[in-house]
Amino acid sequence: MDFPTILVLATAITGTVWALDALLWAPKRRERAAPGGTQEAADKAPYLIELSRSFFPVILIVLLIRSFVVEPFRIPSGSMMPTLLVGDFILVNKFSYGLRLPVLNTRFLDLGSPQRGDIIVFRYPEDPRVDYIKRVIGIPGDTVAYRSKVLYINGEPIAQDYVGSYVGAGSGAVMTGANVRAEKLADSSHQILLLPEGFERGFDYTVGDGQYFVMGDNRDNSRDSRFWGTVPEANLVGKAFFIWMNWDSAAGRIDWSRIGSGIK
Repeated sequence: MDFPTILVLATAITGTVWALDALLWAPKRRERAAPGGTQEAADKAPYLIELSRSFFPVILIVLLIRSFVVEPFRIPSGSMMPTLLVGDFILVNKFSYGLRLPVLNTRFLDLGSPQRGDIIVFRYPEDPRVDYIKRVIGIPGDTVAYRSKVLYINGEPIAQDYVGSYVGAGSGAVMTGANVRAEKLADSSHQILLLPEGFERGFDYTVGDGQYFVMGDNRDNSRDSRFWGTVPEANLVGKAFFIWMNWDSAAGRIDWSRIGSGIK
């Protein structure tokens, strides 16, 4: 049982108790109240009912915000370096790609779809209980290729500009010395990491309808669509857009410079 399921159940249980009390139990308590008793005594409810009435609005608000507005996530690995670092706490826009029912994940309102260059959170196709984060490289109908560590979209190479040598800290120290390159997808430029001697997993792939080809920005250290295929539209969770905290246990400190950063 995952957290969304627990939230839905908690909302349903506390809401049902609150409604039953308002419609049935509270009037009966007032009827049974002794003549001349105070209104406070007549309205006094058992502890569990008081608890439900107090928590129901709070749980409902959390459920609505988490399901339809934003959801927090923590970055556990370095697959999206240098854009996202281990220990980044991020916010994900839940309505960028349409509104979905909690738990069922069924889209009931279409508000858009991922574009090339978007950083998306999705349920891992091989284990939907696990959330992954990657960058969209190919959208439905695209032909994506990777040769000599250069992306080709529909036959056109995606230019890379050398930026410098990466210097990592904490959990990211293992990538020190990697090449930092600027890559442009659509109208957005982002940085990627490439190991000069890293293993290249070349491919040619045509993205099917309702599917998205994703890759990590840490190109030689990311398990992504090159290994397990594309992300179905039904697995989309939302679009990453903001870093609100960073704590990397390997570094043993907060990286204050990352707090409040946008994600692109």
